[in-house]
Order: sequence, then C-alpha cells, then structure tokens
Amino acid sequence: MTDINHTTKPFSFTEDELRQSIELIFYAYRDFTAEPDAILAEYGFGRAHHRVIYFVGRHPGINVSELLFILRITKQSLSRVLSQLVKENFIMQRQGSRDRRQRLLELTEKGEDLERRLTQTQREIVARAYLAAGEEAVKGYHAVLRGIINKGK
Repeated sequence: MTDINHTTKPFSFTEDELRQSIELIFYAYRDFTAEPDAILAEYGFGRAHHRVIYFVGRHPGINVSELLFILRITKQSLSRVLSQLVKENFIMQRQGSRDRRQRLLELTEKGEDLERRLTQTQREIVARAYLAAGEEAVKGYHAVLRGIINKGK
C-alpha cells in the first residue's frame, strides 16, 4: 500500500552546488571554444564571427532582423562583423524577393568550409559527452539548458 502521507523533500541546492554548476559551465565553454578560437584567430576573427557564421549556416536565407533576434546583439555590432565576413567572401547577401530592402544571408563555399572546420571539433566533443552520459542524462541536460535560456530577463 502506498503511503499517501509521505511527501518528498523539495528539490533544492546549496550555494556551493550552484557555484560548482556555474564553474562547470565556464570550464565547459572554455574547452568547447578553444579549438574554434584558434581557427578564428588565423583569420583575425573572434567569437562574434563564429556565431554569425554558425547561424547563417544553420539558417540559409536568414534575414538580418532574424539574425539580430537570435544573437541578441546590436545592429552596430552585427554590421561590423557581417561587413567583414561579406567583404572577405564568407557570406553573401541578396535582396529579398518580396521585400527588396531585406538582406538575406547565406554562406559562400568559403564560409561553408570555415563553418565545417569550426564546428567539427565541437560536434565531436558533444557526441563524446553524450555517449558517455547516456540518453536520459542528455534529455536532462537539454532541459537544464532550456531552463537557462531566456531566463536572464
């Protein structure tokens, strides 16, 4: 028979446990970005360039407004990075078919090559961690990340 008076202890964390999780996020990000940072440095690029290349690659034909929404950066910041990537032939822009003021972005072949190089190590890191952790842990990890995203507002 189930004890209906039994209550479970609320899920809570100590200050130290929360700080440990924060540190793990910092360390993971450091190691996740180390090799891409070295590749970007070869081109004189930084992490902002990486994010633009990544999301334009994931969403070919994305317009500038949509990219600004994803990246949550200023128009000025995006303009500087995007101008450099277009000038150096990593990204091409074309006018929208319905709205000629719209700039639609796509990676060039050169941009696709760089995106593959930047992402290869990161895919390997994530795949290795997923295999070691198992399916349930991956689901939990995704739930944690979704809980962090957009919660800073």
